[in-house]
Amino acid sequence: MAHIVDRKIEMMLKEIFEVHGGVERWKSLEALEAEISVWGLLFTTKRIAVLTRVRVRASTQEPRFTFFDFPQVGQTGELFGNEEVCIVDSDEKVLAKRVNPRSAFRGLRRWFKWDSLDFTYFGGYATWNYLVTPFLFLRDGFEFEEMEPMQTASNCWSRLRVTFPGEIPTHCRTQIFYFDQNRLLRRLDYTAEVVGHWAHAAHHCDLYQEFDGLKVPTRRRVRPLIFGDKPLPAPTLVAIDVHDVRPIRAFSASMSIK
Repeated sequence: MAHIVDRKIEMMLKEIFEVHGGVERWKSLEALEAEISVWGLLFTTKRIAVLTRVRVRASTQEPRFTFFDFPQVGQTGELFGNEEVCIVDSDEKVLAKRVNPRSAFRGLRRWFKWDSLDFTYFGGYATWNYLVTPFLFLRDGFEFEEMEPMQTASNCWSRLRVTFPGEIPTHCRTQIFYFDQNRLLRRLDYTAEVVGHWAHAAHHCDLYQEFDGLKVPTRRRVRPLIFGDKPLPAPTLVAIDVHDVRPIRAFSASMSIK
């Protein structure tokens, strides 16, 4: 993690890392495998089939993400940061590939329909961000600013304005993260720029469960954020249900545990 001048923010981040599972445990991992279902208005508008209990893999070491059995059974959709997305078959033969996939969203077609490579990029970087946050903040280049807390119906949520380094594939460079009184991530606000510069959203994180020491929200709902910090109650732009998470330890870490 890059040097943080503000000691209060530094202590806040340490508490955030600890309650989500701890830095030492996180650094012993090489990936997270999960089973997820994803649906919502975005899938309807972009003509993408919903995902039902799809197995995915998120690297903890780099922005790399895999959809198994996508877009068809026996195929795999893979994200390699902002550099490339591809779809391979069971023999690892490349069926389709796109270099610099973010730039492809400038075309008119993307307003009405996404192809499998479009979704592999958007769904890949987005879900990678969700699964590796808040430990993503351990990487160099992040900037943090504490904001005024927000009072909710039940308690007061702390807020951090986070600026991402340019090499990290994400929705937008500056996002707002909300943490409850226990330091669990409860919401994040962003603009999904590949959807449109108007696509402001509030992303809620609920129903935390523990998987091998990591605390993970198993229900995520994304709703429009039109004015201020109060999202609309509908529609649900994206819904993610996490059915299972399996942390994969690095080989050296596994050996040391034995």
